[in-house]
Amino acid sequence: MSYDAIVLAGGAARRLGGADKPALSVGGRALLDRVLDACPDARTTVVVGGRRPTARPVHWTREDPPGGGPVAALDAGLRRTTAELVLVLSADLPFLDRETVRALLEAPGGPGGPGGPGADGADGALLRDPDGRDQPLVAAYRAEPLRREIALLATEHGRLTGLPLRALTAELDLVRVTSRPLASFDCDTWDDLAVARARIREHGSVLEQWITAVKSELGIDLTVDTKMLLDLARDAAHGVARPAAPLTTFLVGYAAAHAAATGADPAQAVAEASRKAADLALRWADEAAADSAEQNGSG
Repeated sequence: MSYDAIVLAGGAARRLGGADKPALSVGGRALLDRVLDACPDARTTVVVGGRRPTARPVHWTREDPPGGGPVAALDAGLRRTTAELVLVLSADLPFLDRETVRALLEAPGGPGGPGGPGADGADGALLRDPDGRDQPLVAAYRAEPLRREIALLATEHGRLTGLPLRALTAELDLVRVTSRPLASFDCDTWDDLAVARARIREHGSVLEQWITAVKSELGIDLTVDTKMLLDLARDAAHGVARPAAPLTTFLVGYAAAHAAATGADPAQAVAEASRKAADLALRWADEAAADSAEQNGSG
């Protein structure tokens, strides 16, 4: 699906004492980079705010004057896009994921789902958080009605500076998409940031979050079967020696990369290399067990 993305990253962050909120880190990654990772397939990504390093290339712009509020910032970003479908996100969503973005883009009756651009669908789809609140900065909109309503607001008020988002969204026909528990969690305060940093280390999610962070850091996009690799590490540690676990998984990754370079599917290459290494570790362990039994019997 073809869409452009606009990320609003120019707020004053008053409740954070004026800190550069998009650059604050959760799980070792800047909030802005975490949001950008949720929409890697956007045709054009525009960040509205001050320039800063990002994990992938983006286009930069600012509202005029800077600090003019979300409607003015959205207008500035919209001027740099051309797609019929526009994803709009704030830059402080540490747990936003690609599945949530896809749900917004493909919402039934929404902007990109059945009845989307060029048909009689809704003007957009926005996330509704678990408390029942609408999140207009976690949303997908049809660009044409968005531009139309912004132009009408500018005519009515003589400016866009300082206008609240509800003045814009109230005039649009929007589908609501129910949020996953943390997808709409944002970091407005230092307490929010502390909660996000604690949640990312919770036992049930830390491995998934860590793998996602490592893939982003290394610039790879690969589906990782975490259980398979952990099983391989366990077999290598128990069947050979504990230090064999990390070395074996490294060699599996190297072998998979070599196979992928020759045209193999990367995920299948990892699976095949893991299978071979796991079989070897089990044969190694069986051999050791047999030798031990023979020695005990002869003794």
